[in-house]
Amino acid sequence: MTSPEPHSPHQHGGNGHGHGHSHAHGPAAPVSKHLRKVIAAVLIPFSTAVLVGLVVLWPGGAPPHQRTGVGFDRQTQQAKVIKVDEVDCKTVNAGQAPSNGDTSTAESQRARTAEQRLCKKATVEVTSGKEKGRTFTEIVQPDSPRQLHTGQGVIVAYAPDAPHDLQYSVTDVNRRFPMALLAGIFALAVVAVGRLRGVMALVALVVSFAVLTLFILPAVLQGSNPLLVAVVGASAIMLIALYMCHGLSARTSVAVLGTLVSLMLIGLLGSLFIGWASLTGNTDDNTGLIHGLYPNIDMSGLLLAGVIIGSLGVLDDVTVTQTSAVWELHEANPTMGPRGLYRAGIRIGRDHIASVVNTLVLAYAGAALPLLLLFSIAQSSVGTVANSELVAEEIVRTLVGSIGLVASVPLTTALAALVVSADRPGPAATAPRVGATRGGGGHRRKK
Repeated sequence: MTSPEPHSPHQHGGNGHGHGHSHAHGPAAPVSKHLRKVIAAVLIPFSTAVLVGLVVLWPGGAPPHQRTGVGFDRQTQQAKVIKVDEVDCKTVNAGQAPSNGDTSTAESQRARTAEQRLCKKATVEVTSGKEKGRTFTEIVQPDSPRQLHTGQGVIVAYAPDAPHDLQYSVTDVNRRFPMALLAGIFALAVVAVGRLRGVMALVALVVSFAVLTLFILPAVLQGSNPLLVAVVGASAIMLIALYMCHGLSARTSVAVLGTLVSLMLIGLLGSLFIGWASLTGNTDDNTGLIHGLYPNIDMSGLLLAGVIIGSLGVLDDVTVTQTSAVWELHEANPTMGPRGLYRAGIRIGRDHIASVVNTLVLAYAGAALPLLLLFSIAQSSVGTVANSELVAEEIVRTLVGSIGLVASVPLTTALAALVVSADRPGPAATAPRVGATRGGGGHRRKK
């Protein structure tokens, strides 16, 4: 007896299931009512707890504060360079050497270089804000890493308490157009290749950023426990993103459970080693400014929250891939038991572990490359570099996240093998199962 209902593209033939790392597997075949009840019994309370956490911890916006005028905490406006003239650096008092005659420092050496060269005098016009149309001059030294040219869009800082001629200064280049263009190319590429799933992935990405900016960041600023906020926010992102991208199915639910267990492990290990290594989370000017503006924020908790959120994206990839691999193996050979499914799935997972861990380590190393270069210039030993809190934070972040990723492979594979092999088919569906595994023209049974 065959089922006429085409629930899955895997119902015809079994030759297309030999791959192990692909997320384009189509809709999962439905499982039995018994399994749906078991999965719902786990996920419904968890989803309810996440929803309650969002409601209880919802901040209602970031708390206001008086701007310090330091770093990112400055009033900024858009502006445009309308003219650039070359002038003698001496005439604009740029790059003067120290009065004590000391030429050993890097600043004095740059000053002596500037004295012998031409500086640029840029006229900049403010193009936004209440003082739109106001102009000011910006002196750019010849060895400055950022050189200005006519017609260039820039970002300027506004200091209302400064003298009139010094209220505006160029702080950065306006790079919104190339960034927006790159984002548009990315979106087109995702939709062109992923089609409907690509669209859903982009929607999930927008929702993830919304949870991050509307819930996680304001809640931390309001003084809520960063770890609790990160767990609730990451869980909400996980549920929305996975179900939106991969559909409301048992296969996705298993990936959700595997991700949840792995996140719990990362949270426990991160809490243990951040405390054991005495990592404060306050290591640079930006974190120092945050601590100065909001002294009630637990900076070490904020560090742990970053570890959890940073690991979530890669965890989703691993758990979805492993779950899909086990489901495909079961579709190709329904006679395989949980032990056989686990062994076949873990072989795929080992390749995934090697690539993902290497990717994670290189990503963190690339982000910290300027810092590592400074240590190399200072000829510091490996032990000295690793003991530095700046580097130790990245080491703990990388290793804790990698341990969670490695653990997620056997955890998710075992869970998927148990769930898919525990399905209870009806008696009428037994005969067609064998024929369907040989790539014949018969239909699979409806699970």
